[in-house]
Amino acid sequence: MPAPVNPPPSPAIVEENEPAFNLGDLIATLLEYKWLVLIVTSLVSMAGALAVFTATPIYQANATLQIEGGQKGVSALAELQSMAAPALDSDFSINTQIHILKSRMLLGRVVDKLKLDILASPVYLPFVGAGLARRHAGADLAQPLFDLTKYAWLTKYAWGGEAIKVESLAVPGSQLGQSFTLVAGENDRYQLLGSDNTPVLQGRVGEQAHGKGVSLFVSQLTARPGTHFNVSRISQEDAIFSLQERLAVQQRRYSAVLDATLTGPDIATLSRVLEEILNAYVIQNVEYHSAEAENTLNFLETQLPVLKTQMDAATTAYNSYRLSRGSVDLNIETQSLLASLVDVEKDLVKLQEQRDEFTQRFTPGHPSFHSLDSQIERLKARKSQLDTQISELPAIQQTILRLQQDVEVNSTLYTKLLNAAQQLRVSTAGQVGDARIIDEALVSGQIAPKPTLMLGVSLVLGLVSSFVIIWLHCSLRVMVEDPEKIEGQLGLPVYATIPHSKAEASLSRTLKSGKANSGLLSTCMPDDDAVESLRGLRTTLHFALLDAAKSSVLITGSSQGIGKSFISTNLAALLAQSGKRVVIIDADLRKGHIHRGFSLQREGGVSEYISGTAGLQDIVKGTAIPGLVVVTTGQRPPNPSELLMHHRFEELLEKLEAEYDYVIIDAPPVLAVSDAAIVGRLTGATLMVARAGMHPLRELEQAVKRLNQAGVEVQGFVFNDMNTTRQRYRYGYKGYVYQYAYKKNA
Repeated sequence: MPAPVNPPPSPAIVEENEPAFNLGDLIATLLEYKWLVLIVTSLVSMAGALAVFTATPIYQANATLQIEGGQKGVSALAELQSMAAPALDSDFSINTQIHILKSRMLLGRVVDKLKLDILASPVYLPFVGAGLARRHAGADLAQPLFDLTKYAWLTKYAWGGEAIKVESLAVPGSQLGQSFTLVAGENDRYQLLGSDNTPVLQGRVGEQAHGKGVSLFVSQLTARPGTHFNVSRISQEDAIFSLQERLAVQQRRYSAVLDATLTGPDIATLSRVLEEILNAYVIQNVEYHSAEAENTLNFLETQLPVLKTQMDAATTAYNSYRLSRGSVDLNIETQSLLASLVDVEKDLVKLQEQRDEFTQRFTPGHPSFHSLDSQIERLKARKSQLDTQISELPAIQQTILRLQQDVEVNSTLYTKLLNAAQQLRVSTAGQVGDARIIDEALVSGQIAPKPTLMLGVSLVLGLVSSFVIIWLHCSLRVMVEDPEKIEGQLGLPVYATIPHSKAEASLSRTLKSGKANSGLLSTCMPDDDAVESLRGLRTTLHFALLDAAKSSVLITGSSQGIGKSFISTNLAALLAQSGKRVVIIDADLRKGHIHRGFSLQREGGVSEYISGTAGLQDIVKGTAIPGLVVVTTGQRPPNPSELLMHHRFEELLEKLEAEYDYVIIDAPPVLAVSDAAIVGRLTGATLMVARAGMHPLRELEQAVKRLNQAGVEVQGFVFNDMNTTRQRYRYGYKGYVYQYAYKKNA
């Protein structure tokens, strides 16, 4: 067993009571993944920009409508309704008008008049074609992006400026909603294809065309020959539903004013459609009130002859009775009873006629009937009371009173209805309804998409997405990236922390490509930060081996690709530069490649010495660095582990230790093969190399455990390829130790 090596104090500084949230660590993480943040944010932002470019713009048209409080010019009708139920709540009435504005009855008229159930639009290049066409502002057709003579399949697409207007399209009921393809031809001709691209008909602009049950009339067609248009006829119900979805009507607060808005992609026809909706509402409003007044007038004209007959009969009866009885005077009390009874009779007749008129307009459950019936019952009760009082009068006075009552009631009622009929005749001719358009329909502008908002949202979404990806990656990452974890979990010191070197990465690529035969970072770039850290390792190793029985140092790792050969060769070179006599042995008999860095041949090395085919002087090869010699692997043997267990390998180490100040041994990975455990029993110290972000802590723990089980004590670690940016922001000023070096040309 080698003598124990006293480990020096660890250069790492353990932070006590370190806060859970470290701003520097956050900044370091973001800088470490800056390219990921940039790429993800750029991709999402580009997707947002593409969505803005390709999205169909939605515009909004606005108009204002006023609902009058009552009918102007129909005073007779209002007078007849004055004894009906109290007026409904104004908000209820306004809500009724809103529902009428969005009713199928009203919108159906608009659909039929504007032919909104006929859809026709150009076919654009997928994704970007519609956006390109919208940006064409000229009156002529836009030039295609590609040469259509070379790309004939692009001929069918529209590029901007194309237009079509279909006046009529009649299709069988089974083909409602089916899309047809209209292909523009020469000299205003066109061809209509079915959904299966079979010809349906051929026609010319301005002429009616028929074919296979389809009738089509195209009044305008502006397009290059070969351009395709989608043409279809939908059901009226679907067209009405589309209008209902896009139409919004709201009441302004504390007023009888309605704000109507209509949204849609066609800015050219949007205001016209909304204006037609409001016009249709105003027209139906006038028609409704005109019909109401006309119905009332018809009712009055049927009642007037009856009332006149009753009035004449009552007058004749009254006069005849007076003549037969002579002069009869009524006292004041009797006259008062007569006046009261006449008033009650008049009111009863009015209410009864009003009820008869209501039966033509409302259902029996309407609130007006309930109020009207209540008033009739009250008047009947009053009449019964008056009749009782009259029955107590003398017979002659009762008869005179009854006859005079009939005359006054019938005369008054006939005169009133006659005047009402005259007013209705006049007002019906000048009926204007109770709704008027205050502000005509006007397109206010594009409401969606909003480019600034969408681009801002996509930018934020890109940032958030990149942060989430980073968070997930960091949460799932179990690789060791901080040397403190090694010291804290394994209890072993980290002798040196080697920062990432771009120069070493470039040098390695050059050697692998064969563009260079040799090269060490310590000789090519002596001022590199990684070399400076290796100088620190050299100093630490010097003091660590002062009390060791042997001057040999084994350098290994848990797995391959961690840079142990880089550490071995450059450490050996730096030791030699300090005036020491150093030999480096490539004990990785399977994949060793140290000879490449010194432009040496693999043959004539460890395997030849152990097999006895070469002596010590034959295998020790000089280098361009004074004081440094190399023992290569030799030819690759079939049994590397057995060769290393041979006594001649131990003999080789003893001879080299006696002749040189330092013997650096580069061994294979611990977990891959047992070679490192075999060699480690023969050396004075063992160092393990760990590369940042390459090992889970469990892997390093297993490697140390396997060496310990073989009787090899690991003195410490060399932490290689560390991200200095992360450490600089995490530990603040402490990061400067990795960057300290002499300035060139200073």
